[in-house]
Amino acid sequence: MRRPDAVPGILTAADLLATARSIAAQQEESGAIPWFAPTGGVPGHVDAWNHVEAAMALSTAGLAAPARRAYEWLRLAQRDDGSWPAKLVMNEVTEPGGESNHAAYVAVGVWHELLLTGDGDFTERMWPTVRQAIEFVLGLQTARGEIRWLRHPDGSTADHALLTGCSSIYQSLRCAVALAEHLGEPQPDWELAADQLGHVVACHPEAFADKDRFSMDWYYPVLGGPLRGPAAYQRIKERWDTFVVDDLGCRCVSDQPWVTGAETCELVLALDAMGDTARAREVFATIQHLRHKDGSYWTGWQFANERHFPGDRSTYTAAAVILAADALADSSPAARIFKEIAGQPLGPSEPADPVACGCEAPTLANPVRTRR
Repeated sequence: MRRPDAVPGILTAADLLATARSIAAQQEESGAIPWFAPTGGVPGHVDAWNHVEAAMALSTAGLAAPARRAYEWLRLAQRDDGSWPAKLVMNEVTEPGGESNHAAYVAVGVWHELLLTGDGDFTERMWPTVRQAIEFVLGLQTARGEIRWLRHPDGSTADHALLTGCSSIYQSLRCAVALAEHLGEPQPDWELAADQLGHVVACHPEAFADKDRFSMDWYYPVLGGPLRGPAAYQRIKERWDTFVVDDLGCRCVSDQPWVTGAETCELVLALDAMGDTARAREVFATIQHLRHKDGSYWTGWQFANERHFPGDRSTYTAAAVILAADALADSSPAARIFKEIAGQPLGPSEPADPVACGCEAPTLANPVRTRR
């Protein structure tokens, strides 16, 4: 069994293995990984994005069997249109709409698993699932390039796109293109769609619903890859003091006294991806106050009332810790998945240029935000 690598001075390999086991302990018999196991009679729900993230963490830590059960659940639970329900609770669909970023993320998971294991048979088995999921996602792309966030059960679509979701989809499309090339089935249309999406994320903030009180809208354009270089540093600098609480971590939303482990670890990944590894390590150390003695992590800390909030220890938080630790250790075959795809940097080959498309919209690197 592969062992996770330590982050010296912060977490040992044994610590990380315990965190992975806390995820596996909450996996359902079907292979699905809920946000949290039933507590106080309240079961956690399953969504495909967080399920994939948890599978990636399990595999990173060497828990191969539960990780493969998770991927098999994805394969079997996929619907005919390529999507998964937005929410399932104990195998019952509670929100039937199909979210674009949920469907897309399976490509990141499968590429990650290929990097870790080199298992070509697994990749071929999952390829039809990836291909169908990406076609579902691209069916929601607009002429401008953003991807609407949801298709309703009646076939209609949401009337808006989400910046966080589209930033994540950009990475997913890059992974899907790499998988296609690896399997000898190149998909140039997917690559063009990714380029168009990356440009919209970097140059057209007006294309997205206003969610900028959420920290994810702040750092995800960097984490997902559309922003790199000086533009990434500028974006992180702009709202650092809004979202980062010294010695505690990253807020979930700007107007609430609540830091969360998952958002903090994703910020760590974003900082590391743009080359600011020293600060990434510092931020990673701050969130360890959420660690439970069994290796799991509390979802968040309400620092005004000094209590854990909302009171659960979530699988997606534990997963984000493991993936951030792997990136900082930079030693597993998949540790650089937020930095590069198939040996090429994740991100635009050159800085986004709004003039190139004839637009005069403010960019994320120079955000005069007309949408506020």
